[in-house]
Amino acid sequence: MNRYKDLTPEKIDDQIEYLLSQPSKYFSTQEDMLRFALSILDLTTLEGSDTTAKVEKLCKQAVSYKAKGLPNVAAICVYPVFARQVKEFLTGSGVATACVAGAFPSGQSPIEVKLAEVKYAVDEGADEIDMVISRGKFLEGNYIEVFGEVNAIKDACGNAQLKVILETGELLAHDKIYDASILAMKAGGDFVKTSTGKISPAATPQAAFMMLTAIRDYHQSTGKKVGFKAAGGVSTPEQAMVYLRLVEHILGSEWLSPKLFRIGASRLADGLAEVIGSKK
Repeated sequence: MNRYKDLTPEKIDDQIEYLLSQPSKYFSTQEDMLRFALSILDLTTLEGSDTTAKVEKLCKQAVSYKAKGLPNVAAICVYPVFARQVKEFLTGSGVATACVAGAFPSGQSPIEVKLAEVKYAVDEGADEIDMVISRGKFLEGNYIEVFGEVNAIKDACGNAQLKVILETGELLAHDKIYDASILAMKAGGDFVKTSTGKISPAATPQAAFMMLTAIRDYHQSTGKKVGFKAAGGVSTPEQAMVYLRLVEHILGSEWLSPKLFRIGASRLADGLAEVIGSKK
């Protein structure tokens, strides 16, 4: 049992409300915050109807912001079959190629199938892999098996970064979200990520609070910095600002970098660019 088991949802909400009421220590203007949010974005398309034309359009969007005096996004996130296309388009842009792999979004496949898909994505050019844990096994208490799967997928990533999706909307209890975060980090995850975006609820400030608390505790006990990614339903600048401020106040300035903080979204980028433009 972790030490947060008795933390009630009401107390979590109170702490979130307090943190969001605090002024920023690291951003002097709202425009600075919005520009930073754009720079940490994983621009995403994960639909069964995705085509090469749609992915090419997304790639063009990803690298279009620099010409407007804005930062480009951090990565494009797609299914593995589009990895080579994205990698070739983004070469020299500084924008990474990310792929969901390992039986996304259900996690309900044998580990051999998951590893094969991860290796395929890496071979096709993926710089980053977003995997999802086996929630059923975790909820049954098969923690060693879940740990082993994450660890094996980390090995299969080679030099690619691993983001571990918890699918917090299916874990529900805040103490389980904390425990799953710790497990994912101990197993080798470079990031812990809220959601696939395929179920509701997806990302929530409450889930993020528990994950960020776990990242802070893990860093304090091991010295290792693990990143955080909010994804699933983050579609407005206002929503993005909530996660940015939680990261800022719980983890501090060292996490205010694409190396340790991402937001995954399909509609957010142009919204951020539009608001930034209106402030000029």
